[in-house]
Amino acid sequence: GKEAAQVLADAHGRRHTMVSALLTILRQAPPTDREETILDRALKHLDEHHDGVPVLGDLLRVIQDGPPQVRAVALDRGDEARYREITEGLEASLIGLVGGGRLGEAFSRQTTNPMRRDAPVVYDVSAIDDSEMDLQAATLLACWSAGFGTVNVAHALADAGLEPRRHYFVILDELWRALRAGRGMVDRVDALTRLNRQRGVGMAMISHTMSDLLALASQEDRMKARGFVERSGMVICGGLPSAEMPQLTAAVPFSGAEQELLIGWQDPPAWDPATGREAEPPGRGKFLVKVGGRPGIPVDVQLTETELSINDTNKLWHERSRVGSRAHAGDDPDRRH
Repeated sequence: GKEAAQVLADAHGRRHTMVSALLTILRQAPPTDREETILDRALKHLDEHHDGVPVLGDLLRVIQDGPPQVRAVALDRGDEARYREITEGLEASLIGLVGGGRLGEAFSRQTTNPMRRDAPVVYDVSAIDDSEMDLQAATLLACWSAGFGTVNVAHALADAGLEPRRHYFVILDELWRALRAGRGMVDRVDALTRLNRQRGVGMAMISHTMSDLLALASQEDRMKARGFVERSGMVICGGLPSAEMPQLTAAVPFSGAEQELLIGWQDPPAWDPATGREAEPPGRGKFLVKVGGRPGIPVDVQLTETELSINDTNKLWHERSRVGSRAHAGDDPDRRH
């Protein structure tokens, strides 16, 4: 019925957007209008003729085979050589995605662990090194796309009475990494994360600073990225340097006192001579909640002992270094003079 058609249309749109996003990251530029149309028709061909869940390799084969509906939008005029010339760039990019190019083989196989709809889910991408920024961005987008698509399916099943109604809160961390992956990525992220606001779904977008969020090549992309902040119903800030204030206040109104509070929270910890240790950083656990133009609400987050150990990002510094720990050089037979 109508509901099933809407779910299928949403799935098609998300797959199309995701493939275009991967191509944008791979090329550092978005696909052409003609390539977008070719992708659209190729994905529809897969929906109609492929058994099971297709992967990027199946999409590549459709474009290589060139079925009539794909050739029609490629405008090959019935000329095989012309079709090969038109699709060569797209074919090469898809080969890079499935054949272990810069993004490896992360997007060339079936998902081994589908997202559950009845339990909290976290996608852990910490195994990807920070030097692989393109792979990080592509993986984040893939996780977000899968997550939002699953939420929409859950709502459709609940509407049909096939599953209990659930309310979801979706958290997008490291937003800036995805936005900076290539020109036009702001639009891709916006499309992938679009939800029906009447569905009872909350969403939090997390970024380090406004400077990170706005470090995009084009003014158009920077304006759209700032729009994520401007349109937010609630903005929560931790400690920020004074250089951030002009960009932050351009998106959300902060009073002078609120700005001073945020700036004070990012100061380094003082040295406590009584204990011989650094005092607790002034901004640890401190956040300011802003809702529109209303006065900000400062909050202090207290962690339990268990949470403290889980969230400790300085664990390696707590271990005493073994370098220089030997009592006497003479006790070490391996010491070289």
